[in-house]
Amino acid sequence: MKKSFIRRSANRILALIARFGPGGSTLRPFLHKLRGVHITGRVFIGDDVYLENEYPECIELQDGAQVAVRSILLAHTRGSGRIIVGKNAMIGANSVLTVTAGATLTIGEGAVVSASSVVNSNVPSHTLVGCQKAKPLAKVTVPLSVDKSYQEFLRGLKPLDKK
Repeated sequence: MKKSFIRRSANRILALIARFGPGGSTLRPFLHKLRGVHITGRVFIGDDVYLENEYPECIELQDGAQVAVRSILLAHTRGSGRIIVGKNAMIGANSVLTVTAGATLTIGEGAVVSASSVVNSNVPSHTLVGCQKAKPLAKVTVPLSVDKSYQEFLRGLKPLDKK
């Protein structure tokens, strides 16, 4: 659906106010509703949360849903999809939810997405999902500093000893 320049601009202005304004369970959800985000019941939207700018109507937050600080819900990749965050589901801080054109990504009722996770497939109800913690990948022998090139850094990486 083609939106007017005025509507698209208004969506972005409301989104900016919502990202940085107060009221995680009051003002922010209200502003996102004005943009077209489907919100049912009481939800919490943390600071600096990015909820789809181009297609806000493709995001649904059900009663009790929580989206923590600096998370991103992106409902378009070469066309719009849908993201549904189910009843009482929790999206942890710095998480990214993304869906491709024509698809629906569902975070089930009561599910929890742990902090700093990337989610692009459905999460069943009452399930905890998340990424593994950071782990050592290689030994750095050439620091990635301002006076070294990226190529020098890459050449300086050495495999870790297997123990």
